[in-house]
Amino acid sequence: MASLQLRRESSMDQQESPRSPEAKLGMKVEDLWGVQEPKLSPNEKLNACFESIPVSAFPLAPQGIEIKSDASLAEAVQILAQNKILSAPVVDVNAPEDATWIDRYIGIVEFAGIAIWILQQSEPPSPRSPSSPSGTYFAVSINGMTSAVGLGTLGPEDASITSGDFFEALTSSKFYKNTKVRDISGTFRWAPFLALQKSNSFLTMLLLLSKYKMKSVPVVDLGDGKINNIITQSAVIHMLAECTGFHWFESWGTKKLSEIGLPTMSPKEIIKVHEDQPVLQAFKLMRKNRIGGVPVVESGGKKAIGNISLRDVQFLLTAPEIYRDYRSITAKNFLIAVKNYLEKHDKRSPMLSGTVTCKRDKTIKELIQTLDSEKIHRMYVVDDDGNLEGVITLRDIISRLVHEPHGYFGDFFDGVLPLPENCRV
Repeated sequence: MASLQLRRESSMDQQESPRSPEAKLGMKVEDLWGVQEPKLSPNEKLNACFESIPVSAFPLAPQGIEIKSDASLAEAVQILAQNKILSAPVVDVNAPEDATWIDRYIGIVEFAGIAIWILQQSEPPSPRSPSSPSGTYFAVSINGMTSAVGLGTLGPEDASITSGDFFEALTSSKFYKNTKVRDISGTFRWAPFLALQKSNSFLTMLLLLSKYKMKSVPVVDLGDGKINNIITQSAVIHMLAECTGFHWFESWGTKKLSEIGLPTMSPKEIIKVHEDQPVLQAFKLMRKNRIGGVPVVESGGKKAIGNISLRDVQFLLTAPEIYRDYRSITAKNFLIAVKNYLEKHDKRSPMLSGTVTCKRDKTIKELIQTLDSEKIHRMYVVDDDGNLEGVITLRDIISRLVHEPHGYFGDFFDGVLPLPENCRV
């Protein structure tokens, strides 16, 4: 009873003075929560609340960065890295001034798409394809990249293909500098991309970010034909972290991970890379399994010594000189080199926090607060001995917040799904 009273008082304090735009949004959910039918389950109540709030109510992200379709990959990487963002919409430079949003944008370019391009460049050429003077293999067709067959599994014996000068050769190549963003449109997640209107509901947005695996959702203004906001999984987690104290959040957030079925995988299902494998193997696994990151595990053991995510490809592209002295760029060498680089250039980077782990008895609220404060996208679940037991991503958390009602989307995806044949992300 005392605990319930404390939560009510905390909620009342926030209603009097929301500490942030996200908390103000949480207050709207709180008001709706209180008038829902008593017979509804807590999960059904949350669904009803989020269905009643338009996506336009979500706090605006900082001024959006757009990349022109005729920008080179090198320029796109610099823009993403300098602005510390993982993706950006691509504007068609040939679109007329009065173009609608669907004609103005050709998609969203991500570090994920660029990582895929890198993997394609590292594959051996066919007998008809000449190799470059640097010895690095490239497969580029007149319309962009040709399809790739994959690198296979890379082990310690494959160190020669990822020697320290591998990425210096790649980033100094004319292919990397001259290939345009529009040329890798096949690596975009959607074609052109899936966007919401301001009137669409919060529930729609949350389902796209969870069940439908979108990392970000653009919100367009039909009036001026431009993107008004971009809502990411991280932004949703930050919103939830700001809603601590509200009754609707506490009723869900105080549950333990095991109570809501997290993590969703068994230890044997964890996709990982060993510390002595080439770092390209980590990115290959992410590409093949369509995931955003993998743990780096000690050789012959089950303990994680670090994490490599798709966004970390920026360190291979923007600072390749930090690997110059390595005979091979193993996963462990990659982690060490990046850590040394960040200690000199960006001491606030999440990568300097080391591997962040938790146990199954952690609450969803505690997990959200840690993910938000550490600015990370996944948490590794370990046992009492520190051995990996599972992985929990931002998408996993959002998927436990809402569910898709039967027939909810109707014909919403017409013209969008299935994904185009050349989409690899």
